[in-house]
Amino acid sequence: MTVLITGATGLVGKELVKLLLQNGFTVHYLSTSKSKLVSQNNYKGFYWNPKTSDIDLNALTDVEVIVHLAGATVAKKWTPSYKQEIIESRVLSTRLLYKTLQKNVHHVKQIVSASAIGIYPDDLNYIYHETDNQVDNSFLGNVVQQWEEEVNQFEKLNIKVAKIRIGIVLAKNGGALQEMAKPIKLGVGAAFGTGKHYQSWIHIEDLVAIFQFIIQNQLSGVYNGVAPYPVTNTELTKAIAKTLGKPLLLPNIPKFMMKIILGEMHEMLFSSQHVSCKKLLDLKFQFKFASLDKSLQDLLK
Repeated sequence: MTVLITGATGLVGKELVKLLLQNGFTVHYLSTSKSKLVSQNNYKGFYWNPKTSDIDLNALTDVEVIVHLAGATVAKKWTPSYKQEIIESRVLSTRLLYKTLQKNVHHVKQIVSASAIGIYPDDLNYIYHETDNQVDNSFLGNVVQQWEEEVNQFEKLNIKVAKIRIGIVLAKNGGALQEMAKPIKLGVGAAFGTGKHYQSWIHIEDLVAIFQFIIQNQLSGVYNGVAPYPVTNTELTKAIAKTLGKPLLLPNIPKFMMKIILGEMHEMLFSSQHVSCKKLLDLKFQFKFASLDKSLQDLLK
């Protein structure tokens, strides 16, 4: 089967490409950087530019599934212009894919799009499932809502739409875990605020396995891409310190301080989303790294 991936050179994209190639898929990918295009037997790159609506139609040859991961990182200072880029990178890229399929002959049956648990409102007690349709009244909530609405358009073309709401991705090569580990390694790690807010996390290997599972089973709908056991910020910070063999000596970092340093983006560090993956478990998806300790041993040792 041939799968077309956007965002294939990002943290999750690279890991997904590796998994799909190992399992006999042919991978096409779209890149805005002509220098990142390679052409091998089962792995081929094609140029696109969502801002100018440019796309190489050869990318669609024999493609049955599109995996849409493209989007500017949210882990960068949210200036007004960068906030615009966060939204446009998701909305314009999705729109270009839709218009391309609308206007051209293709074999695409399914689109599997990244999304984020940031759509769920900040709440210390509530456990979120895919059926919950409240949207957080924040910049991130708005971004995810717009992104998902664009992806839903593909249903008009009789294409199955699956959206994976991704939690905090724990990985070896970058991402949130490595940023959290840095101060702890230096002996200056600490939890944020009260530390009671929930953080729904997932090991990167399990996350890409969910994408493959949804492709192989031709599923549609919303899925929470999180591990079965979310933890509080304090528990996560302590678990990282324990794995690294480092003490946590400092008091918790106050919210106002992070607001001064990061501006509006500080919300990401203090928002609480306790998210359930029961829907995937009911479908018999098997997590390789269901426990946080096992994940951290694998990624930090």
